[in-house]
Amino acid sequence: MLLMMIILFAVLLMLLGSGVWVAFSLLGLGWLGLSQFTSIPTGDVMASNIWGSSYSWELTALPMFIWMGEILFRSRLADDMFTGLSPWMQRIPGRLLHTNVVGCGLFAAVSGSSAATCATMGKMTIPELTRRGYDERLVIGTLAGSATLGLLIPPSIILIVFAVATDQSIARLFMAGVFPGLMLISLFALYLMVWAWRYPDRVPSAEERLPFTEKLRRARRLLPMLALIVGVIGSIYTGLASPTEAAAVGVVLSLILAKVQGSMNMAVFRDAVLGAVRTSTMIAFILAGAAFLTAAMGFTGLPRELAAWIGTMELSPWMLLAALTVFFIILGCFLDGISVVVLTTSIMLPMVEAAGIDLIWFGIYLVIVVEMSQITPPVGFNLFVLQGMTGKDLLSIAWAAMPFFFLMMVGVVLISIFPEIVTYLPEAMSRR
Repeated sequence: MLLMMIILFAVLLMLLGSGVWVAFSLLGLGWLGLSQFTSIPTGDVMASNIWGSSYSWELTALPMFIWMGEILFRSRLADDMFTGLSPWMQRIPGRLLHTNVVGCGLFAAVSGSSAATCATMGKMTIPELTRRGYDERLVIGTLAGSATLGLLIPPSIILIVFAVATDQSIARLFMAGVFPGLMLISLFALYLMVWAWRYPDRVPSAEERLPFTEKLRRARRLLPMLALIVGVIGSIYTGLASPTEAAAVGVVLSLILAKVQGSMNMAVFRDAVLGAVRTSTMIAFILAGAAFLTAAMGFTGLPRELAAWIGTMELSPWMLLAALTVFFIILGCFLDGISVVVLTTSIMLPMVEAAGIDLIWFGIYLVIVVEMSQITPPVGFNLFVLQGMTGKDLLSIAWAAMPFFFLMMVGVVLISIFPEIVTYLPEAMSRR
């Protein structure tokens, strides 16, 4: 068993290191495991599992939410959010730096993508905040860290991937991500307030105070997006719509919103559709490879043996989570978030279940740890997005984002100590 583990791990490193697509790497690893270490007919298992992973009704939500994010990415949503939020942030310590945090949280609730959140907010807030004299390092750091909320706050694409890969409820996972997302927003905002108190000379003076009626008038530009968030997430929580149905409603509302804003034309529509198709097919291909690898690993007995071996070490759940956190952070330095999820679930789930850890809670924990990898070199996607927007080198951007890396680590500790942060809403939804 140890020899098989070493061989498979070496082959995986070789495939990924040589630049082979993740989906082909997963398929190749599964084929090797079945053909060399079992007598199971490899072709039959491959065909049945690839087909079985492709017709899941729950998976239909994936391209819909991606399409919704692509539409909003090309709209004037970032302009509206900055205009609507900035008057209310002037009197908070840190002032307009909070527009990055709150704006990313709001856009995350309609896009489901970390990179799209970073790019959409960055194209508006980076030039605006630097022009007004805000600390450039903190502008970049808040954007890099806050944009990772796109992976956690529903409708998160990676939560859909985790749900399909582990046969969990998408709706329950979506609800489980709400309070942890708000918790991270609060931690980021608190850090900015402490930083502004510590370095008051590095925060520009408040701009001219606007009348309350003017603040309300500008805040009206947030209403369409808030209506979209309530329509999608609220319909799932109340049971009025499944995630797939809510995604379809979200696409229609996004098209209407973009049309009303004047940012929708045939070229934008075509680009949004093509962007959604490219991303959806890439993820679906990876999920097909992951389904085959999961089946192959099941036939080899490797996950079961690994779980039994971990059991003999008599690790407490806390020690297991600490070890997994280090493992996922290291893995996230070299792979994107979706690849980390699909690559590890077939191996990790048996030992996680054996430790008595709730899988809904584990999904949120995993996504927060994957969020941390989005701002760690050399493969942190948000770092690449910000590098392209600012021209800064990768390490300086990573250094600017470092405080938010540790704040997310604090978030992992908090949900471990208080698991109700994750589990309350899913349980409340189940009781309805």
